[in-house]
Amino acid sequence: MATKQQLVEAKKVLEEHAPKGEFLAYINEKEATILKNLGGSGKIVEATQIPSFVEETRVLPSPMLEGSLTAYLKRIDPLLGGLPDPGTYAGIDTSTYAPQVAGQHALQTGAVSAAGGLGSLVGTGAGGPGVAGSIADYTSPYQNQVMEAQMAEFDRQAGIQRQGIGDAAAKAGAFGGGRHGVEMAEYTKGSDMNRALLQGQLLQQGFQEGSGARAADLAAQQGLGTYQQAMGEAQQGYEQAKLDATQIAAREKTFEPFTQLGLVGQQLASVQPGAFPTSTVGYAPPAAPASPLSQFIGAGAGAAGIMGKLGLFG
Repeated sequence: MATKQQLVEAKKVLEEHAPKGEFLAYINEKEATILKNLGGSGKIVEATQIPSFVEETRVLPSPMLEGSLTAYLKRIDPLLGGLPDPGTYAGIDTSTYAPQVAGQHALQTGAVSAAGGLGSLVGTGAGGPGVAGSIADYTSPYQNQVMEAQMAEFDRQAGIQRQGIGDAAAKAGAFGGGRHGVEMAEYTKGSDMNRALLQGQLLQQGFQEGSGARAADLAAQQGLGTYQQAMGEAQQGYEQAKLDATQIAAREKTFEPFTQLGLVGQQLASVQPGAFPTSTVGYAPPAAPASPLSQFIGAGAGAAGIMGKLGLFG
């Protein structure tokens, strides 16, 4: 164990390496904390590995700034929830400006529902009237009347021809004879063939017209669906823009106190640099969404182009 004299000599040596104006003393952790709070540095002296609590040089706020600084700190405290421990700070309630998505417009949902029935228009079109997608439903209601009229006229003309053949045979004195019978049989055969060809042509014409009307109906419904989608998207975009604008306004309102304090803190720091430490956290608001009106007009212009292609504008 060291003697008292040795300890005195050791104390003398250590104090020779102490910072100017300091001497050795025993302190505990609590006292060391008090010294640090009073401005002591607590830095370790390299030569002795003993902490020194020499007072640090600080730039104190100007008296004219003390009131502003006090008010500034009072504004910060409520933002932290008035909690002494910032580690327990719950954070900002982001639910007040949570993103929202506008629902589909009735025009969009209507177009989707209507598209479900278009499958019947791409098949063979077979089936009678009333069958979904049947070409018979697209046949002109006047087709049978037109066909009956044309066939009746054909039969009338054929009757006139037969009468002429009989009259000619009577004048020649051959009516009812073999020559007359052969001529009448040949004419009837040719007439029946021509009658069948005419009837087939009329039926084929009706089928082609019905098939064309069916295809035109499909194209028209597809075009209408596209138009409905475009107009529905325009309305949905308009509603989405309003939701976005509301969200941005709510977010700006939430961050407004922080933004104001950040600006004030920068101004106080610039008046007397170094008077107190500052840390500025910037908040950059998102870019404002496109004007709802401009979106609506843009979508309307696109829809007008679609309508033009459908021939709805002449």
